[in-house]
Amino acid sequence: MKRTTTLSRNFEMLMGLTGSIIGIFSGSFLIFLKEAGSAHTPFLGLIAIIASLLGILSSCYVKTHTELAGVGFLIATMFVILGSDYINVLSAIFLLIAGISALFRK
Repeated sequence: MKRTTTLSRNFEMLMGLTGSIIGIFSGSFLIFLKEAGSAHTPFLGLIAIIASLLGILSSCYVKTHTELAGVGFLIATMFVILGSDYINVLSAIFLLIAGISALFRK
């Protein structure tokens, strides 16, 4: 009888949730910062919030569909970087670590 071990994906889920929560807060900060000068700031904040919601959704699926969640984390990372004015870098780093870990950890 072959013994199989299941791999705990708590690290990926924790990193993804942390990055997504930071992304939501910093994206909402960009939305409320519309008086600072840039006309595209509220739109970029909305992109960052939507990407962070994709990160939360990927955190929910990381235990059942690991590869799909890893790709979701990486897509969320790209859109968080696109939707931020260097304010969302910490969120992108957490999402990138979660995505790479979900894809390559066996």
